[in-house]
Amino acid sequence: MGDALNAGYRYLEVKCLGCETHQTVALDIVRRPKWTPVHELERYMRCKDCSRRSGHPFKRSHLVALRTNKISAMSPPSVWWPGER
Repeated sequence: MGDALNAGYRYLEVKCLGCETHQTVALDIVRRPKWTPVHELERYMRCKDCSRRSGHPFKRSHLVALRTNKISAMSPPSVWWPGER
């Protein structure tokens, strides 16, 4: 995480496997040590909408990309590889 922040990547893009929405998570507010590898954050990511619907914490998500900015109309979600699940 520290290397990503030092390189200017302030956000982590995550895709929920339940509803297929893309969200960004600010890396500077994640409550983990700076030496934590970014891929280890995947198991802590939860989709609020899917959690509300299912009645328990919904934790199925995939890391998509490190980003310098949030997802917006001017900066759409990243595209995965061809043959995306």
